[in-house]
This record gives sequence, structure tokens and C-alpha cells, in this order.
Amino acid sequence: MDCTICTSMPVMLRPPRNIICSTCYEGARSVIFFINKQLQTAQGPADQKPNLCKASYLTLENVSKWVRDMKAESEELGEKIRFLSGFSVAFRDQIHTDILLQPGESGPPIPAHKALLAIRSEVFNNILDSDGCKAPATDTVKLPELNHEELESLLEFLYNGDLPEDKMNKHIYSLSLAADKYGISYLQKLCECHMLKSMSPANALDVLEVADVCSSLKLKENALDYIVKNMHDIVFSAKYDSFALKNPHLCVQISRASLMDAKRKSVS
Repeated sequence: MDCTICTSMPVMLRPPRNIICSTCYEGARSVIFFINKQLQTAQGPADQKPNLCKASYLTLENVSKWVRDMKAESEELGEKIRFLSGFSVAFRDQIHTDILLQPGESGPPIPAHKALLAIRSEVFNNILDSDGCKAPATDTVKLPELNHEELESLLEFLYNGDLPEDKMNKHIYSLSLAADKYGISYLQKLCECHMLKSMSPANALDVLEVADVCSSLKLKENALDYIVKNMHDIVFSAKYDSFALKNPHLCVQISRASLMDAKRKSVS
């Protein structure tokens, strides 16, 4: 008998003889289990969470209503984000800017807003709260570790909460170092995730170096593990020579990690 759900021409619905195929059955169970888990997570401590999968009101009809509610919430969240994005427009059009950020090179300073910088970074907040930054809109703060393009990308992220993929790829290391220095934890987290996903023999040494400077244990462990697994391609590359001169302590750690890996393999 055809499935009463997925067939194009279902038989007449005659309880209790209606049937569904195994695919629809497992799909329905998975959807209800997923929603049950989401609802339980949102309802509080584990000892107060009912088993909503067994609740008579959690039917596929309720699932459909839940999906519609989630869609409505998503649209509302989108409207709220657009409403709160006024600062990005103020940055783009330089509306009522009250501070200049000077890159380390000789490029022109970039106008910004003290209030946003203070909100996004505790370090910036401390800098701006000092006596030297309580004057007019001509105040200038220098960020010597960033060139003009890198500083522009950092500000774009601070105003928008996001960056285009091409800019993230191009400035990932400088942005990560800036996030660490100025205490921008959200940017630092995104940079670490990006570096983990894009790890390759060509950039693994750079990732390791950044992870070491930023004291990112998870990123450093992953970089070391990747380098050990791709030892031949990385250690015999021309890039490794300059890396070794600059970071002898990291070369020691790579050697130790490689020996530990070889030992584990010999034991197993």
C-alpha cells in the first residue's frame, strides 16, 4: 500500500489502516526528537525538563506550527539587526565621527566613533577613558601594528560584526593579533575558527605562530598536529628556514610533537 504522506496519489485515509513508509516514519521521529531537544534546552535545568516527545500535544501538526514560529522569529531578528545597523551607516558616511584612528604606516587616519570602540573593546574603552582622550573630535589614537587596509577591515568588522570572505582571508593573521591585543573576543573566536577550517601546508606555520603569540592553546595544538601529519611538505619547504630563524622555540615544539607522534605509532 502506498505511503499516505509521500505518495503523489495517497489512498483514502481510513484509520487505523493508514500507513507511512519507513523513510517518512524515521523522518518524523527525527524531526520531533530535534524539536524536543531544542525545547528542552530552552526550558531550563535538566531536572525540570519534561520529555516532550511523549507529550500528546507534540504532533506533526505542532511541528509545523513550531517551524512557522521559528520563521517568524527569524524575520523579526532580521528586522532588529537592520534596525541596529545604523552605526555601520554612520561609519560609511562618517556621520558625527569623534575620533581618528591612525594606522602604523603613513596612510591617512580613519574617522570612527568613540562610543562604538568602547563598547566593542575593553582595551579601547580604557584608552578612551584616559585623560588624554577626553577632548574634541580631533583626538587621534595610533594602532601601529595595522596598516591602513588592515585597520579599515578591523573597523568594518567592529561596525558590522562580520567581514566579506576575501577580506577575512587576506587579513586573518593581523586581525587575529589585533583581536588579541585589544580584547575583541568575538573577532578572535571567528579568526580561530577560520584558521582551523583553512589550515594547509602553505599556512600551517603562520597559524602556529599566531596561535603562540595569542596564547590560543586549542589553535596551537591543532596547528602542531597538522604540521606533524604533513611534516615532509612543511619542514622541507623554503618557508620553514625563515620560520626557524624567527621562532626557534616553536621548532623545538614541532620536533618534540613529531617524536611523540612517532613513539605513539611505534607502540600501536
